[in-house]
Amino acid sequence: MSDEQYLHGHHDSVLRSHRWRTAENSAAYFVKVIEPDWVILDVGCGPGSITADFAALVPDGHVIGVDASPEVLGEAAVTSPTTPFLAADLFALPFEPHSVDAVHMHMVLQHVADPIGALRAVKEIVRPGGVIAARDSDYGAMRWSPPSALLDRWMAIYQASARLSGGEPNAGRFLASWAAEAGLDDVSSTSSTWVYDDDEKRRWWGSLWSERIMASRFADVVLENGLATREELGAISEDWTRFATSTDGRFDVPCGEILCRV
Repeated sequence: MSDEQYLHGHHDSVLRSHRWRTAENSAAYFVKVIEPDWVILDVGCGPGSITADFAALVPDGHVIGVDASPEVLGEAAVTSPTTPFLAADLFALPFEPHSVDAVHMHMVLQHVADPIGALRAVKEIVRPGGVIAARDSDYGAMRWSPPSALLDRWMAIYQASARLSGGEPNAGRFLASWAAEAGLDDVSSTSSTWVYDDDEKRRWWGSLWSERIMASRFADVVLENGLATREELGAISEDWTRFATSTDGRFDVPCGEILCRV
């Protein structure tokens, strides 16, 4: 996946959500199998918050962060200054066959036109007995309350724009089947959910999307392809603000997870 394919882009409203992610809240399924001497590639590492946590878990090994965006890797280098970071494409990773113990991908495969090919590509560089770990959200399974026709419209626009960009917005539900098609036959499939259900969480999540739908690359894709008007996006943005300031709202983001032994 090239940087140009990434639907959300790297507007601050996007990166604020990425900076919030940690190994604990986003990769607990993987953390439980990490060995202290492993070499781990964190592919699609973004600003490096999860990568930094992994580095602390492998005192006798090391972590390498990989992302298609040199710009965001500049921030990652500040987040984890002792960790090496590399700009590279997922389908052209510059590593020898069987040279790493694990590849981790968080919210990556949903943006890839060929997720099965991506899994095959990373399989080649993982040693026998090593692990491929992937976690992706399932937009179609997201739930919110109270009901909102404008958030229903947001979902329809997001699904259309994601597919127009070559991705699969409901990737979480397909991870295990993609792994099987990639020739991975030792796969553990789990799920976990981010829940935004108190005042602080609602403000954070709602304000991110209120801004993102107007100012990020996602907004550009929507407008350039006629999927919505700027006025419609403005109305949806206002509805996200209403959610952010509500006293009883809840938003659930279900995520699928796979651990694949190579």
